Amino acid sequence: MEEERREDGVAEGEMKSCSVAGESGTLSNWMEKHPKYVELMALDVADCTQVYTAFLVYLDLLEARNWHDVACIGSEELQLIYLQGCERAGDTPQVVIPTPTHESLTHKRIREIMKHCCDQDSREDVVKMSIVLAIVESDFTVVYYKLTDGFVVPDPPDIVEDMDNRRWRKRKSRVC
Repeated sequence: MEEERREDGVAEGEMKSCSVAGESGTLSNWMEKHPKYVELMALDVADCTQVYTAFLVYLDLLEARNWHDVACIGSEELQLIYLQGCERAGDTPQVVIPTPTHESLTHKRIREIMKHCCDQDSREDVVKMSIVLAIVESDFTVVYYKLTDGFVVPDPPDIVEDMDNRRWRKRKSRVC
């Protein structure tokens, strides 16, 4: 019986292999065997670079930043893997978009991602539509930028911070 192959040459039910360019064989083998990496590959909605980037951001969120309930979601419509999780236990889940540094995003693409990934039922006065863009450099550095739909009023300053500012202004006025 002949197997039916897709355009990328992978038979149905077979997982394609992604080797990470420039990485040592040990690191690449370790990553390719990691259960979450295998899960991301099985989503089959993105190319190897996106899967690799999503995996690095996933590890960074869990291991370095101690996020909670991080889930990997594949969007066939957007051809994108994104993550959803909470910065602290009990917080509202945030959408994180893993992006390699060489990938360009247009305003139109960002708007498409926001509309697709964010909860449209949330009340406008409670939560603005927002995503966290996780930009991954080739040396595994991850930089996070929060993007919102429109302006967001900042939180009021902490009382301690406000008192420190008052003390600083008093000292400054005495010196001058």
